[in-house]
Amino acid sequence: MREISQTTKILTQKYKSWYQSLQRKENIPTIHVDEVASKVAAFYEKIRGVVDWREEHLMRRVAIERILKRRMFLQKNGDELASPFVSELIRGGYFPNDKIEETKIGLVKNLLNKYIFILNNSPSPPAEKAKIRLYDWLLSIAACEVEEILDPPRRERALIEYMEALMKERIAAPPEISETEKDAQISIAIQRALFKLDRSIIGYHLLKKRYQNWLELPPASLEEVAKNIYLIWDGIEKDLKHRLSEKFYRICERYDTPYLILGDVLSSNPLESEEKIKEPEVLEGLVREYYRKRAYQLKSRIRRAAFFSTISIFLTKMLLAFAIEIPYDKYVTNEFSYQTLGLNILIPPLLMFLLIFTIRPPRKSNLELVMMETMKIVYAGERQDTYTIKIPKKRGIVLNIIITLFYLAMFIVSFGSIWWGLTQLNFGILSRIIFLVFFTLICFAGVKIRERSKELLVETEKEGFLSFLMDSLSLPYVRMGKWLSGQWVKYNIVVVILISIVDMPFTIFVEFLEQWRYFLKEKKEEIH
Repeated sequence: MREISQTTKILTQKYKSWYQSLQRKENIPTIHVDEVASKVAAFYEKIRGVVDWREEHLMRRVAIERILKRRMFLQKNGDELASPFVSELIRGGYFPNDKIEETKIGLVKNLLNKYIFILNNSPSPPAEKAKIRLYDWLLSIAACEVEEILDPPRRERALIEYMEALMKERIAAPPEISETEKDAQISIAIQRALFKLDRSIIGYHLLKKRYQNWLELPPASLEEVAKNIYLIWDGIEKDLKHRLSEKFYRICERYDTPYLILGDVLSSNPLESEEKIKEPEVLEGLVREYYRKRAYQLKSRIRRAAFFSTISIFLTKMLLAFAIEIPYDKYVTNEFSYQTLGLNILIPPLLMFLLIFTIRPPRKSNLELVMMETMKIVYAGERQDTYTIKIPKKRGIVLNIIITLFYLAMFIVSFGSIWWGLTQLNFGILSRIIFLVFFTLICFAGVKIRERSKELLVETEKEGFLSFLMDSLSLPYVRMGKWLSGQWVKYNIVVVILISIVDMPFTIFVEFLEQWRYFLKEKKEEIH
């Protein structure tokens, strides 16, 4: 039997508290929505999720933000907005029916009024676009707070805080980086590495760290926040764009696997897990078991991510083909070809299949490293490793010019070769442009999925000449795909059409269906 560290003991206690919070409380009124209306709404949300696909762990938060923006567009009063807003989230299947306490509607009402107050009382921005961006940013933060109130992530926060405490001791930052900067970058890196949280959620957590009473801001503090909201927003953005953020992330990403596996072990039996992990032999067996389970789950997630991201891009591609590409080729250039259309539609999904098919699982030696690292973090007295952050050396002007010219040459060669190939296949100019757009989007999505497949990897990967060559050739596509994907989220034409033509009327229909069902039940009760 070994002595587990004090930090690990605190983690096990937090997991026990999380487990106890899940136990159903008696005689507490909960929010109920009509089952029939809920099935209709949930079915629509699943279809919509395919078209506007995001990573699984972000789907709910993105849906909250979308629904909040739509309702805020029509009504800017938290008192009247909260109840139908929460009911719509439950109907859509994002939260369970008859599980959320009615008192949480009051909490959602207060938070909505808080963000509405900040928006209404923020100072005049330097440019009108800044006001629109502030509106989008604040509502994305509000969506994170809504999700946290309706389904508090106690277990995830406990694991993040546990890793933060250990990484603060192990990561050595350069002298010119202050402790405040170091702590913020470690926190950001861990949230990205452990649970792949996005900028909105991380920004929300940074905001809560700066304002400990953010969930219940007193009037004086709320006025101060509204007055300084642009400075607050700018400070959070600077933290997220820190010049060494990727250095911190790479370290946390490499060593996050033991924390994930330990979290799985504790989740399986929170009340008895502390006693079990005191025995190294028992812990070793549990690490092996949950490592294999997580590897299997990871493989399934990778396949789903590849399928749904491809379907999402494919459906948008089809819409563009029928709305723009085919009419342009038929009636403007008179160069329409079914063969060209088929290649334009089928090649990007085949590329995604190739990218996913070539993914290889970690070697067996990786499991041994995971077990060794898990022992280091769980038990007291183990040797503590130090991970050093090094500031990259500045390149000279001449070398920078040479690298820029070489990258530009690779860009021209990469895109030029595809453009030439499409010309040989008789693609029209519009078809070539659209093909390149979707090709780069698929490349970026595929590379992100390949990176996600390394979630359990602790050992250092060895890269050969072929890998180096492929990275050099694919970098322009991936970089362009990354930029386009950022624009895609804002301007995805399919999503815009769904919102304007289908989304709002469908929501009205579902709410009417629910009220009609309640009306029928009332009339039935009057008969007896």
